[in-house]
Amino acid sequence: MKMTPENLRRMEDVLSESEVYRDYERAFTEGTGLPLRLQAPLLHNLVRYDKKQNPFCAMMAKSNESCAQCYTLQCKVEEEAQLSPKTLKCFAGLCETAVPVRVGENLIAFLHTGQVLLHRPDKVQFKKIAATLLKWGAEVDLKALEEHYFNTRVLAPKQYEALIRLLEIFARQLAECGNAIALHAGSGESPTIERARGYIRDHSDDELSLVAVAKIVNMSAGYFSTKFKEMTGINFVDYVARTRIEKARDLLLDPNRRVSEIAFEVGFQSLSQFNRAFRRIAGESPREYRAKHRVANA
Repeated sequence: MKMTPENLRRMEDVLSESEVYRDYERAFTEGTGLPLRLQAPLLHNLVRYDKKQNPFCAMMAKSNESCAQCYTLQCKVEEEAQLSPKTLKCFAGLCETAVPVRVGENLIAFLHTGQVLLHRPDKVQFKKIAATLLKWGAEVDLKALEEHYFNTRVLAPKQYEALIRLLEIFARQLAECGNAIALHAGSGESPTIERARGYIRDHSDDELSLVAVAKIVNMSAGYFSTKFKEMTGINFVDYVARTRIEKARDLLLDPNRRVSEIAFEVGFQSLSQFNRAFRRIAGESPREYRAKHRVANA
């Protein structure tokens, strides 16, 4: 189910302020020397890194034309990174990478990094950069810019690919946090809807119907359906499925449990139904999820 833009933005805000993101951002920037930023899609704002900003890029950003070029590049890399990470290079040869964070079919945010060279800087390349800036009429201190250019972080292509792979793994973790937010975050929620959600969590392995839960909280089915979606941002059926998938994720970490056994234990009536719901919500099959976590924990 597609979430509303308002709910997507709220989820991105919560994730960017979460302890898990802040801890990872700090570890990533300190460990790699590269910047990292979590940003909602379609913001159409220039990505501005808070930490480890490359001085060369920071100086370039003072020029309107080069800043516009950077913005265009970031928009393009996001367009091409809807389903998987994408890396592009700016006119100066520095990388810009976006890694998508997806909760099922919903694109929640991008993890941005880059401002790094995958080759040693040289005089010939800098002369081309300087010529381009002069052509644009940019007012830049070329001597200082050259110093920053030659001090830019350089990584081997395989090293950079490995770092992007780490961000992919982290993006999956953020996606799991995002699904939990969709289930548990409720700004201004009424006590009745809160009670309904608690009942769903406690009885998710039972057969649950909208009519039955509405009756438990003393509402008509139609009114309950409207208020539930209004308060949670997702409909009743999707909420029940997400609750079950969250429980299944934990159970899938046990390699001795069969997928079919887990499917019935969390409340699905068939394995095919479980597989469809899991792929829709998690963006991958239960077996793919188990295999990835087995590799990550090895």
